[in-house]
Amino acid sequence: MASPLTQTGVEQMRQEFYADPKNRLAQNICSRSDPIEACLTRKCLEERVHVFNTKVEAEGKPVTNQKNSGRCWIFAALNVMRQPFVKQFNLDDFEFSTAHLFFWDKLERINFFLHNIVLTGRRGEEVTGRTVAFLLGNPTNDGGQWDMLVNLVNKYGLMPKKCFPETFSCESSSRMNNILKSKSREYTRTLRTSMAEGKTDEELETMIREMMKEVYRIVGICLGIPPQTFTWEYVDKTKQVQKLGPISSVDFYNNHVKPLFNVDDKVCLVSDPRPSNPYGRSYSVDCLGNMVYGEPVVYNNQPIETLISLARSSLLVGESVWFGCEVNKRYVAKQGYLDTQAHDYELVFGVDVQLGLSKDDRLIYRDSLMTHAMVLTGCHIEEDGEVSRWRVENSWGDERGDKGYLLMSSDWFKEFVFEIVVDKKHVPAEVLQVESMEPIVLPAWDPLGSLAH
Repeated sequence: MASPLTQTGVEQMRQEFYADPKNRLAQNICSRSDPIEACLTRKCLEERVHVFNTKVEAEGKPVTNQKNSGRCWIFAALNVMRQPFVKQFNLDDFEFSTAHLFFWDKLERINFFLHNIVLTGRRGEEVTGRTVAFLLGNPTNDGGQWDMLVNLVNKYGLMPKKCFPETFSCESSSRMNNILKSKSREYTRTLRTSMAEGKTDEELETMIREMMKEVYRIVGICLGIPPQTFTWEYVDKTKQVQKLGPISSVDFYNNHVKPLFNVDDKVCLVSDPRPSNPYGRSYSVDCLGNMVYGEPVVYNNQPIETLISLARSSLLVGESVWFGCEVNKRYVAKQGYLDTQAHDYELVFGVDVQLGLSKDDRLIYRDSLMTHAMVLTGCHIEEDGEVSRWRVENSWGDERGDKGYLLMSSDWFKEFVFEIVVDKKHVPAEVLQVESMEPIVLPAWDPLGSLAH
């Protein structure tokens, strides 16, 4: 039977609260400052140092900044790709155009969404049902997954940032997204009404093509339209002016980036410890993706120890690692620490927070999921061969951590990292063979389908 809060019970809690002097002290501190900062331990600040004995040869410059947008998955991927590129082209600094991929992702994502609306309608799912309601929640999400990035690069290629720079809506996407969300929901009603009236698939496709013309107009106005060809002029480390082009973005990727970093040679591994999802199997998520007829988002599920081992192997040969994590748990923003020991919630609040549940239970009870993508560029290997900490390149500018780089403990890696991307050559055959399995399809709202933003 449900028990309401009573005046007697509340008064008892009040008396017990003020009877403990530690509660009064914590209240004095937390009522005047950030309660999470109040939990930050002095020991963490003293013992964590941004020193690593293993690093990739050419970390990218400048430190990138996604600003007020959810493009971390694109930034992280392009930051990985630029490292061999700057070495090959003898550059001091360089950025690929995130705006270029962002433009095409917006178009592809809404086209994919509209076709999912038709798909779920053909399956007999109501607009008020859980799947469609989930899709309507954020039809123009900025966030993404590695396989979505692969789709974009293979179809649209890459270009230097100087040839297609940022716009206001790249760096602050909410206004544009709100326009696109409203139009996407309007289109949903139109499509569903038309389906109820008996429109054929061909007629629905014609309607979607007309809708996409409007979407193209909106996105083109906000983000600009990538040029069909471009010419890239740059100065290398020897101060020599160089020129490449005119060239298309697809040719630029195929001829000048792909030989150095081929997205098709990479493997995305996840670690989902839920008992319902055994390791050594592949998974996908219903209605997840960004491109009609693109490669589906498929997860190869492995123990976290496998992910740690393969990340270490990649860094030892100078290859950085794209990874997805839940960044805001046990995160010290100013100093740039990702550490399970960074905060003492027990001392301040008298209860543990965030680690009171195991990793699998945090997924099950919706207290954890992948939210952000970054890059591993180094690690510190102890005498016993174990990695104690990792160097992380973020895309939040250079004002946090060590000039934009974070320090992540291996304990934090185990708890809050969910996926990595490494080259196939590092992956054992028994892990690679999981890629050939028919994936188990999870519902659209499953936390494994969360997007890094």
